[in-house]
Amino acid sequence: MQQGLLIVISGPSGAGKGTICRALRRFNHNVELSISATTRAPRRGEREGVNYFFKTVDEFKRMIEDGEFLEYAEVYGNYYGTPKSYVRERLMEGKDVILEIDIQGALSIKEKFDDAVFIFILPPSMEELKRRIVKRGTESEEELLKRFNSSYKELNFINRYNYVVINDVVEAAARKIDAIITAEKCRVERNKDLYINYLEGLEK
Repeated sequence: MQQGLLIVISGPSGAGKGTICRALRRFNHNVELSISATTRAPRRGEREGVNYFFKTVDEFKRMIEDGEFLEYAEVYGNYYGTPKSYVRERLMEGKDVILEIDIQGALSIKEKFDDAVFIFILPPSMEELKRRIVKRGTESEEELLKRFNSSYKELNFINRYNYVVINDVVEAAARKIDAIITAEKCRVERNKDLYINYLEGLEK
């Protein structure tokens, strides 16, 4: 069984990362979304163990001390982290695991896993990004300004990613990510055993 791909998806808040991932799963059933732990309060409709593992600050720090995270970061005053065990088990099962994480966390993953696939999601325009964040109605005026400023800074990190996908139409963006996954699985360096066995067969 071929080990699954570790796919890291990042982008500004409001770019539609979660929406794209949900659309992708509707037609690619081999994709699993990693569930992060966080110290932020649940938003309307979010459920424990489905959207996040909600932790207190003390619980999160204990998990850090015990080395339970693949990566973790503090974002907008809250902690976020990716549990190692979930990701490792799914990859060994041959599942493709998507980490929908912030740029700080993505760069941390990049230092440890060169063979992970890094995809940056962009909105059609910064004006559309502002509209989406305001429409959510979950942030105060101060938090909105902080997110807008952070979004502009995050654009400087696009060149650290392998691919960029513009989320203008959700279905189209999800199809592009599916095509990236297919292409990555066909790369020669991911199929060394295949062509080595093929060459050995020719020698017999």
